[in-house]
Amino acid sequence: MNSAPATVPVHRWGSPGVGVAESDPVAVEEPLEIRVADRSVAVVMRTPGHDRELAAGFLLTEGVIRQADDVLDIVLCREQEGANSGNVVNALLAPTTPVDFTRLTRHVFSSSSCGVCGKVTLDAVLQNFPPVAPGPIFAPTALAALPARLRAAQPVFATTGGLHGCALFDVKGELEIVREDVGRHNALDKVLGRALLDRRLPLTNTGLLLSGRLSFELVQKALAAGVPLVAGIGAPSSLAIACAERGGITLVGFLRAERFNIYTHAERLAR
Repeated sequence: MNSAPATVPVHRWGSPGVGVAESDPVAVEEPLEIRVADRSVAVVMRTPGHDRELAAGFLLTEGVIRQADDVLDIVLCREQEGANSGNVVNALLAPTTPVDFTRLTRHVFSSSSCGVCGKVTLDAVLQNFPPVAPGPIFAPTALAALPARLRAAQPVFATTGGLHGCALFDVKGELEIVREDVGRHNALDKVLGRALLDRRLPLTNTGLLLSGRLSFELVQKALAAGVPLVAGIGAPSSLAIACAERGGITLVGFLRAERFNIYTHAERLAR
């Protein structure tokens, strides 16, 4: 589970002015060091909780692993001292899983929290991840009900207003996995990591719902997991649309209860 919100002092401003000191709940943000075979490959700023899932999803979407059998275990390194305690995970890979540490470090070490640093072209991404399979068909009414369902499944966001949400849903619009995090990329990695550890990849009969805008790196992560439809509450970027088009993904933006926009592969939406 995600960690409980932290409580901080606050002075509220407003009519008739600054009032007495009170307290506010805020989302927790801490670094997580991800190691592969005891070698540090990335540090991400995340909300503590579901750290094994986060590491699994991160390694999947970075192309380090492709399936659950590539991972022997992901261990929480609780023996770390001081501030690092509980903030280090170590992925132990199968002997048959090769890792190009030079390539991985060049892509993610400098700033993994920004998603796909170092992946400079769409062509490079599509060389690593093939287009998703055709189908299934989603009902527009099922998509329209998703934003309210996601809000209801985000208890820490309801308390703090400081977390992004991500959900995996089926063709009927039922939420299957929901995760929250201060980072949009982390929330998505946690969802995909859970699916990978459950041996569900590729996710050919599901969709992803994101609480914010749709960026290129989020669509790339969906492509890595074989997700055929990605929907977001916010707007897509031009490169996200290009990635979805070439990757065979249906991209839906500005998702509301009464309307939404379909940017690519509208054939997956029932008329």
